Parts: sequence; C-alpha cells; structure tokens
Amino acid sequence: MAEIARLIEGSGAIELGFVERERTPIWAMELGIQIHLGGMSLSDTVSMLERYGVDRSRTAVHNWVTKADLQPDPGQSPNQVALDETVIRVNDQQYWLYAAIDTDTNKYLHVRLFPTYNSGVASIFLGELKQKHDVEDAEFLVDGAPWLHAALHRHGLRFHHVTHGNRNAIERVFKELKRRTDQFANHFRHAHPDTVESWLQALAFSQNQLN
Repeated sequence: MAEIARLIEGSGAIELGFVERERTPIWAMELGIQIHLGGMSLSDTVSMLERYGVDRSRTAVHNWVTKADLQPDPGQSPNQVALDETVIRVNDQQYWLYAAIDTDTNKYLHVRLFPTYNSGVASIFLGELKQKHDVEDAEFLVDGAPWLHAALHRHGLRFHHVTHGNRNAIERVFKELKRRTDQFANHFRHAHPDTVESWLQALAFSQNQLN
C-alpha cells in the first residue's frame, strides 16, 4: 500500500517518550504505529510485525498509538481554516469531534472530542487552536451552526458562512475519520473517551504526513 510505505519512510517524526517501559524494539513500535494509522487493522498490523519476529497483541499496538501522544504539529499560520464538528459514537454514546483544517494544505490544525456541542465548547476549541497556531488573521469557513458563529465572534476571528468550495476539505476529512472509526475501532466500544481522543489525534498526525 503506497500510503503505508510513505508513512514508514516518515516514521522518524514519532517520539516515543514512554519507551523505557516497553520491551519492544523502538523500530517495531514505530512500524506498528505507522502502518496501523496508515490503514491496517490491528490484526493485520500484528501479523505484519510477526513477519519481523515481533510477537505482540492488538491491545499492545493500540496502546502504543495512544501512549505516543501524537498530535498535529503546532506553529502553523494558515490563510483559511475550515471549522466544523461531527458526531461519532463512543460506547454507544454520542460525542462531538471538532476539527480545524488548513484549506491550502488539507492538513489538520487541531482535533478534539467533546461530550456535547454549544458555543462554550466551540470557544474552548478555538482558544486551544489559537494557542497552537497563528490564526488571528485567518478566515474561518463554517456552515450555518450558530454556536460556531458565536464562538468565533467571542474570539474576534473572521469567518465566512459557506456550504461548498473550500469547505469541502473538512467534509472529506470527516468522511475519512468516520470510515476509520467504523472500520477499525467498531465505534470505539469499551474505550474511554480520552483514549479515543488520543487515537483520533494520532490519526490526524499520520494523515498530515501524507499531505
């Protein structure tokens, strides 16, 4: 798979600060994290590692992903930011996944999971986004959600209500996120929301490497 090969080539971007508590070689953990995030199921990732003489469980690989604390790189200065939220299920409960995308690069800027949606939650998300990136002069592209408009007003950020055009970037991103959560995590059954959020942020990190 071409995408997985590209991810493996960039595996040096992963910093495994928890490695002193692991018995698995660093190269094997990097490989496992990258190929799982690149599209392989946990079972297939385990099978791939076995070819290299590394025998670990699906749970171990999943734990590597969440413990690595991978997130989109900070310090970006986007011209346009597509902002939106979508519903995913965690243990049969609805959660709202918020994401901000640089429309010029289609890269994630920030990803967070919340148990609800309102202007207060959106404001928290935007506050974190402003701490991570230089977005004061960016134009935000949003749909008609009034809570997003209110939060953007509160932070003094420019925004434009659009339904197509450059906003299609975030729609494509959400479509891929939902595909992955459905295919590999079974709607994250029996997972803690914090673990789910870490997995989603790691997925965002890996997808940025492909753009």
